[in-house]
Parts: sequence; C-alpha cells; structure tokens
Amino acid sequence: MYKIAVIPGDGTGPEVIREGLKVLDAAAKKYNFKYDSKIFDFGGELYLKTGKTLEDKDIEELKKYSAILETGILLKLRFSLDQYINLRPVKLYNAGFCPLKDKNPEDIDFVVVRENSEGLYKGMGEFKDKGTKDEVAIQVSYNTRKGVERCIRYAFEYCRRRNRRKKLTLCGKTNVLTFAWDLWQRTFDEVAKEYPDITTDYAHVDATTMWFVKNPEWFDVIVTDNMFGDIITDLGAMIQGGMGIAAGGNINPQGVSMFEPIGGSAPKYTGKNVINPLAAICALGMCLENLGEPEAAKAVEDAVIKIVKTKLKSLAAGKMGYSTSEVGDLVVENL
Repeated sequence: MYKIAVIPGDGTGPEVIREGLKVLDAAAKKYNFKYDSKIFDFGGELYLKTGKTLEDKDIEELKKYSAILETGILLKLRFSLDQYINLRPVKLYNAGFCPLKDKNPEDIDFVVVRENSEGLYKGMGEFKDKGTKDEVAIQVSYNTRKGVERCIRYAFEYCRRRNRRKKLTLCGKTNVLTFAWDLWQRTFDEVAKEYPDITTDYAHVDATTMWFVKNPEWFDVIVTDNMFGDIITDLGAMIQGGMGIAAGGNINPQGVSMFEPIGGSAPKYTGKNVINPLAAICALGMCLENLGEPEAAKAVEDAVIKIVKTKLKSLAAGKMGYSTSEVGDLVVENL
C-alpha cells in the first residue's frame, strides 16, 4: 500500500495532476498494487484566504507518505524533506518535436543529476550599503563535502543502474569558480576510483550547453550543482520537445521523494482543458519507478512514447489535436 500525497498547485496544475492520477489508478489496477492518495491544497488560493502556505505541521504530515506528486510548493519541501537529488531525464520521443536538425530519439537520451540542497539556493548572503551608489550584493554558493559527495555518489550509482553508456560527466566551472569547483572536482575524482566500470569526463557548463545543441548524443549521465543544474535542464527540456513533456524528481533516497511536471502553472490556459498533461504523467512514471514498480513505470513511459509518436500533432498547449483529458485517456488506453 503506497501513500501518495498530491499537491495540485495553481493555474493548470490541478488539470494535469488529474490526468496523472487517472493513469495512476489504471496502472494500479493493471499491475496489481494498491495506493491511497490525499490532496493537499497548498498554493496561491490558500495563501490568499489564510495568509499561509506550507507550515511545519504540514511538513511533518508529508513525511508519513511514500511519495509526493506536486505542481506548486517547491523550495521549502526540497529543503525540509532533504530531497538532495534533483533527477531530470532528457529523452526525445519523437524527432518531429525536436528543434535540432537531424537529431533522433537515439541521440537525445541522457539524465541530469542536480545537487538540490546547497549552492546558491541555500539563500546565504547580504547587502552592503543597500540603496546607495556603493551598494554591494553578496550571494554565497555554499557547498559541503558531505553534500557534494552524496550527490556525486548517487550519480555514479544511477549511471551504473542505468547501464546505457556508463559514462558520467561532471559539469562545472573549474576555471573561474575555483573554490566550489575545486571541491567538486576533487570529490568527483576520489569517488570515481570506486567505480572503475564507469567512464568519467568533465565539461565546463558553457561548453555543456553548446554540446547539448550540437552533439547531445555525447551524454549519458551528467552531475552538477544546484544553479548549473537548474539552467541546463531547461535547455534539456527544449531539445526533448518542450516543457509539456519534461518531468523531474526531487529525491531523498532514505526518505520521502517528490515528483513534478517541470512547466509552470500556465495561468492563461487554466480551465480550458488544452494544457499538455504528459509531463505530469511522466512524473507519475518516475514516481512508480522510485516506489519499486518498474513494470508499471515502463508501461506508463511506453504508452506516452506511443501516443507522442502516433497521435499528437504538437506538444504545445492547444495544438496537440486532443484535449487535456483526452490525452490522459489515450495514455490509459495504451497502458
């Protein structure tokens, strides 16, 4: 019995989450597992009514769940639940939806492992002489050996389990950010000695964005820090077809993990039944994989691949050729 916490969020969030839950229900029946879900209404509407969003008591309740499906409250949950890995698959399902010339599904199939709890997102810094012509704003990239090592070690283990090209790339900026990336590079090199079966290399973050566009087939698994991971995964989403298909996981390997569609709340499409729900459905697939239901997870992905290849005219809202709910139905029919 899995306990699934559901946070629909704002805008079109409830619409795409509804389709994810529709697929979850069908997968549970077909692959013989049981779950219980509860909706949590954290988000903009709750804030407008009460002046509150996510409180400590809510965090404690969420710790009791097997997983979270989410489209709203992010940073506080990531830090409070120590979801120190952000996992972003970048996989092209239909070459027709790729903006890159002559790139096919076999060329775009890699995963970014992003450190999710430190770096610039720690919120450390200060202003000096704020509001004056001599103002200085300081933002600290906070990296600990423990935080860096557990992320890198997860990336090596994931690369081994993925068993595709067994190549792990460290993406950073060692030539300029000499303190933080000295720590990352040294830790990466030391941990690599424990994984002789994994090929390793390094790329500056600016070069990585260039190769995403020119030669995405070079990559298998990439590990990087919080800020660089945030940037390169959005580029990754675009080359796989857009935000409508991009899903991510916020992973605590020893605790509660959270899975989300990457696109925003898209308020201009709210209530129109035109938003693409496939990112939310792919997030559900990641959730099932993480819970230990690989057969159901693969069935969800295979169904998504099939309809992206054979049914949809586009991955963009209002241009798919089907409504939001119809796309959900298509995935269920093809499980």
